[in-house]
Amino acid sequence: MHGLAIMLFAMIILPCMDAIAKYMAVYQGMSPGQVTFYRFFFQLVSTLPLLLSMGGLRALRPKRLWVNLLRGMLLAAAALLFFISVKYMPLADVFAIYFVEPFILTCLSALILGEKVGWRRWLAIVVGFGGAMIVIQPSFELFGLKSLMPIACAFFFACYLLMNRAVGTSDTPLVMQTIAGVGGSLFMIGAILLGDGLGVADFEPSLPGTGLGWLLVIALGTISGYGHLLVVKAFQAAPVSLLAPFHYFEIISATALGFVIFGDFPTPSKWLGITIIVASGLFIIWRERRAAES
Repeated sequence: MHGLAIMLFAMIILPCMDAIAKYMAVYQGMSPGQVTFYRFFFQLVSTLPLLLSMGGLRALRPKRLWVNLLRGMLLAAAALLFFISVKYMPLADVFAIYFVEPFILTCLSALILGEKVGWRRWLAIVVGFGGAMIVIQPSFELFGLKSLMPIACAFFFACYLLMNRAVGTSDTPLVMQTIAGVGGSLFMIGAILLGDGLGVADFEPSLPGTGLGWLLVIALGTISGYGHLLVVKAFQAAPVSLLAPFHYFEIISATALGFVIFGDFPTPSKWLGITIIVASGLFIIWRERRAAES
């Protein structure tokens, strides 16, 4: 119950990070690229003091430095695509499409790590992608190729999780999160310089123009850093098979935030697509649990 409570709290606060990103882009006029940089920079700023207080300067030398930096870069690429998506699309739509990530992770695990995936899970993957297409279809008519960005985001995040599976946990979660903040910040500096040099508006560098803007980007990084640490703590306190389905609670949180702050609410057809995605994802979780038990 302790792990479940932590998980539910994390699923409530993490979508706040994405709502802040959308608010900064829509109402504060800040580019998603710049918002993504602040997400990782202030994640680093918020977690570094705790890391130093617990492990001293020695903690800044992780056992897998380059792997953790690469994890941060993959996470930054995923966050950048997600923040660009929420600038143009409703939060609930982006979250729903993004939740094809378990399907992509299952495919990558089978192809790269050689994990066995039965025909039932392959069928669930196909059905889940079908649900995503139901959500994407009206968004594609309005936003074009931008509506496919959540799928690209899900791919990069699945690669990030796949790397976690492959390298294990040689470093503590706090070290991994802090070094990922370094990798993400460096990646976003390069992305902003390149994107702005090419004249892409979504990478325009800027500072927050108001005190509220500064408070929001600081909160963005803090929620990011400690929200993901809460997820790690939850999985330390309760079995994965119990907690994994509660990831989908993010859709409910995102829908509520999108409605309250931006006036967005999914149409009946999108709810159908969301239901198919969630049902397929829950089926895959259940089959993975059965496979692990056998």
